[in-house]
Amino acid sequence: MKNAECIIYLRWKNGVQTFKKEKDGWIQISSRGIVRHCTAEQVLSHLLPALINKRITVEVKKRCAE
Repeated sequence: MKNAECIIYLRWKNGVQTFKKEKDGWIQISSRGIVRHCTAEQVLSHLLPALINKRITVEVKKRCAE
């Protein structure tokens, strides 16, 4: 599976952050709908701590064809 074929969800009690790979790089969508461009390193800096935090659920889903 390639990066552009998946969506990463970080879920916790107060909301969800979504990360998607687009043509021009990664984007982060906050639970309030704020969209930010980010680098792969920034995605990892959010993802890695979430993997060890028991209060955050990490979910990766296959992206539907657009």
